[in-house]
Amino acid sequence: MVAIGYEEIVRVPKALLHDHLDGGLRPATIVELAGAVGHRLPTTDPEELGRWFVEAADSGSLERYLETFAHTVAVMQTVEGLRRVAAECALDLATDGVVYAEVRFAPEQHLERGLGLDDVVEAVLAGFAEGAAEAAAIGHPIRIGTLLTAMRHAARSQEIAELAVRHRDTGVVGFDIAGAEAGFPPTRHLDAFEYLQRENFHFTIHAGEAFGLPSIWQAIQWCGADRLGHGVRIVDDITPGDARPVLGRLAAYVRDKRIPLELCPSSNVQTGAAPSIAEHPIGLLRDLRFRATVNTDNRLMSGTSMSREMALLVEAFGYGYAELQWFTINAMKSAFIPFDERLAIINEVIKPAYAKLLS
Repeated sequence: MVAIGYEEIVRVPKALLHDHLDGGLRPATIVELAGAVGHRLPTTDPEELGRWFVEAADSGSLERYLETFAHTVAVMQTVEGLRRVAAECALDLATDGVVYAEVRFAPEQHLERGLGLDDVVEAVLAGFAEGAAEAAAIGHPIRIGTLLTAMRHAARSQEIAELAVRHRDTGVVGFDIAGAEAGFPPTRHLDAFEYLQRENFHFTIHAGEAFGLPSIWQAIQWCGADRLGHGVRIVDDITPGDARPVLGRLAAYVRDKRIPLELCPSSNVQTGAAPSIAEHPIGLLRDLRFRATVNTDNRLMSGTSMSREMALLVEAFGYGYAELQWFTINAMKSAFIPFDERLAIINEVIKPAYAKLLS
């Protein structure tokens, strides 16, 4: 089998479930917006700044990694800044061949210059609509759903959950919690999750990345998460067997229930959740037919894109179009938009494109 090239991967339709808005800015945009608001950056050269973000995220220092977000969030405190970043995000994803994306952000982190929570959400949704319209005009249609994230170390999850439900008919499709797992279990936010369930609203939880099986177990069994943000540490409940790997009770439950795993290969390597792309558990989880999906997490900090993530998997595991289609359909099956919309994208966009390549 001839290996698939990067440019070929760019052209195939892709679906993305786990992408942070404040982790995907263009370096040149950061420089321009920082100048407008008077924020000091490590460098004002866009190319150098792009390298700085990746190197800081790769450094192994949590302090330097967190510093990267301090710079992106600082330039996302105005309606104009938020709208521009969202519009460029939509356009960048679309031109990379992404036909469906769920992009998340934490509204509570964008209030430093006087905006209210609803102002922040409305600015981002307007930006996504603007970017999607521009992308469609140049032949790259994209459907974007938005997730609102609450920070797990803060105490605003109920407020953010209500905000998400308030905007459910204008583009917000789900809720998320993010931040340090250790010491901040998802059960601290049970009121928010119970509220979302009463409202028949979708949510995912960052779990099983920096912390292990207890975080995954709580996210599913206590909080009722529809999906797992990362979830890569589920492999801790899988052991080698004589003929095939043996699944523990939790791993078997996750697989049996088809709970989607929002795996982010490059990011998982950066944070130490996986030793390398070649040794990333996504290979095993795919072989065992978990509901594995491929995602970017933070495109700026990882210097990545959906096409690059898939190209890395092609190189590491020898995947072909059949496997890339499998990951893509997994993501669409797991999306938080209505079933008929998911089905339309699968049957009218993804399968026809791959059918031409697999015939």
